[in-house]
Amino acid sequence: MNEIVAQFSDLNFILLLLAAFVAGFIDSIVGGGGLIQLPAFFLAFPTLPVATVLGSNKFAAFLGTSAATVQYLRKTEVNYKATLPAIVTALIFSVLGAKLILWFDKELIKPVILVLLIAVALYTFFRKQSGITTSTPRIKYVIPLSLLTGAVLGLYDGFFGPGTGTFLIIIFVSVFQLNFMHAAVSAKLVNVATNFAALALFMYNGVIRFDIAIPLAVLNITGSLLGARLALKKGSEFIRILFLVIVTLMILRFAYDVLFS
Repeated sequence: MNEIVAQFSDLNFILLLLAAFVAGFIDSIVGGGGLIQLPAFFLAFPTLPVATVLGSNKFAAFLGTSAATVQYLRKTEVNYKATLPAIVTALIFSVLGAKLILWFDKELIKPVILVLLIAVALYTFFRKQSGITTSTPRIKYVIPLSLLTGAVLGLYDGFFGPGTGTFLIIIFVSVFQLNFMHAAVSAKLVNVATNFAALALFMYNGVIRFDIAIPLAVLNITGSLLGARLALKKGSEFIRILFLVIVTLMILRFAYDVLFS
């Protein structure tokens, strides 16, 4: 009991709770919450095993993403033709991605991500109507492309992870021609699937510290609900602007990792 009281009075843990709230808020709108919450977790608990940090963080992130998804589903229609196939392959390939860590250095993927993020930022900035007005796919081969989307992003989420929700929004806007609002809810559904697969693995191995994960989940859920409500109120143009801000921050983060790691 005294240990728990001391934990909640620790400044690093308080900052981690704040990071969880901000991560939930941002992630519920445009993704990228993991880029905030996970580094804060490592700073707050530098001596915990990596698996414990990842598992406890995933527990909070999964509940926050699920809460935001429910909020979106109440107010926004889902294009299931573009979304359900991606959910199926995302579940499968997220597990395969987690196993790839054993054979490949995930640092090698960072330069590729950096180039992709810069291209996405330029595309979104100059194509001002992209993701604003279109709400239904006007392309052929929706189901095969959805299956491929789930496979690629599921593999990425299991292997590396940061920014998966943001990349899903990118694809649902640019490839499937959904507006940002519909892309956000589709991205959330796929992300819930990939998070569930990883969380099940962490829980099976018993690496989650629930005394840390539950308070984080409460703050993450609170931020997620507020973020989802704001997105639903403000609409696609607001999501587009925040999307550009988050992608720019991700570019800076990955550029720093590539240049100085």
